[in-house]
Amino acid sequence: MDFENVKAQMRKGVLEFCILSILSKGDAYATDLLNKLKESELIVVEGTLYPLLTRQKNAGLLSYRWEESTQGPPRKYYALTDKGRDVLKELEASWRELIEAVDSILKK
Repeated sequence: MDFENVKAQMRKGVLEFCILSILSKGDAYATDLLNKLKESELIVVEGTLYPLLTRQKNAGLLSYRWEESTQGPPRKYYALTDKGRDVLKELEASWRELIEAVDSILKK
């Protein structure tokens, strides 16, 4: 069994949930999202993050706006939409159910 591959697959399965959760606390620039995910040891590279953000935007979960930057080109800030907040609530409930199910198996 390739343990690192299993860990990577588990992380990928929760990244979209984590992105929505981070954005529920406020708008963020992609680099901010990357840093928060890395701080939590959900190591992500830009090549992984941008397709997720695009998919979530196309699904109506996120919106974005451009802001001028004093340190270079304009920055794209992402925000959660109302639909994104609704999906996040559903994911939070599913996450709690999953944790309870796995914990019950681990305790047996």
